[in-house]
Amino acid sequence: MTSAAAELSDELVRDARARLARRGLEAHARTVFALGGLAALAGIVATAVFVHGGPSFSLFQAALFAVIYAVVSRVTFEIGTGSAVPTQLVLVPMLFALPIGAVPAVVAVGLILQTLAQRPWPLRNPARVLPLMASAAHALGPALVIGLAHGLPLRWSAWPVYVAALAAQFAFDFGNTSLNATANRVPLATVANIMRLVYLVDAALAPVGLVLAFATRAHTELVILALPLVALLRNFSRERKQRIDHALELSDAYRGTAFLLGDVVEADDAYTGTHSRHVVDLVLGVADELELTPSDRRDAEFVALLHDVGKIRIPGSIINKPGPLTVEERALMETHTIEGEQMLERVGGLLGHVGRLVRSCHEHWDGNGYPDRLARDDIPLVARIVCACDAYSAMTTDRPYRKARSQGDAIAELLRCAGTQFDPQVVAALIRVSAGG
Repeated sequence: MTSAAAELSDELVRDARARLARRGLEAHARTVFALGGLAALAGIVATAVFVHGGPSFSLFQAALFAVIYAVVSRVTFEIGTGSAVPTQLVLVPMLFALPIGAVPAVVAVGLILQTLAQRPWPLRNPARVLPLMASAAHALGPALVIGLAHGLPLRWSAWPVYVAALAAQFAFDFGNTSLNATANRVPLATVANIMRLVYLVDAALAPVGLVLAFATRAHTELVILALPLVALLRNFSRERKQRIDHALELSDAYRGTAFLLGDVVEADDAYTGTHSRHVVDLVLGVADELELTPSDRRDAEFVALLHDVGKIRIPGSIINKPGPLTVEERALMETHTIEGEQMLERVGGLLGHVGRLVRSCHEHWDGNGYPDRLARDDIPLVARIVCACDAYSAMTTDRPYRKARSQGDAIAELLRCAGTQFDPQVVAALIRVSAGG
């Protein structure tokens, strides 16, 4: 089974919380959740009454599966931006050990039982039962498919029915997840991308659950043998969570260092600091327009923030000079990318990598930039993006020696220099971003 509340990315969670803070949307979401839970509850009851097939009902076996399901459903492990729960190891044997119509009800009982370990107990509020019913809806799919096969006996030759049952499980689960996402205004494409990896985990565990079903058909209570595997998965999930937590902490530390350095630049030169923050906004817009990977987008953000950090080493008389620079002053100014690289390499880690990109932020598409005279695709894409956004920001803001140019003039200059100073693809994306802003 997939987690009914698969984790979204940090940005999506923040957006959802901001929306839920608005009372009207909160009421709307509550209504959607309640209706979904009521529909699932009605389906669970109808399945128990009208769907027949499979072994005769045993209260002991039903209670055993409910308890084991409750235990297993508390084990989650992160996959991508979602979380998977290894209840396939219990659900699949349950489909063949219990009357098929009773399976969704036993799953619902298991989900209620697993809340007993939570403090404070969430079901003190009876309304909290409905989301659990919605979470149990995934069991309706395979129960209906196997029920239509009249409680198909357990045999390997029936694998097409088992595949159809798994597909039905995913369909019901995705329907429930999409309903929740819609209530929080999360795009369905985002939901599908999150759930894709989660369903791959479920599909991988389903055959293991089927093997358990064959192994336990004579002695159902042997399903407890799944627990050591679940304990192993729980241990792995804890270790994975710790690694992710450490990676996030390290990322936050790098981000904090980057903003601290940005503040130092701003304190040293108010224009450069404000300019860097404006470049960050432009760069992130272009990164999204060009569909950069998450890691490249992160690099782009840091490089945009720190591309001028080396100017700390340049005399203020040159930085703030109200007029053209001399040849000697220009040569000294052009060392700021190398100074920035060296400063960030001393920090090391991610910022050391960012420093190498900072070095290339004033390279030109035609090879006439500095400091290494790189050209075209030899210039890292992130550096090409920052170069164009840096120039556009500089043109559209006041400088010590001139007033800001209009947006139209700045765009015309970008187009004039596309193919010489700037990457034409980046210029096209930047124009789309600036027009949207």
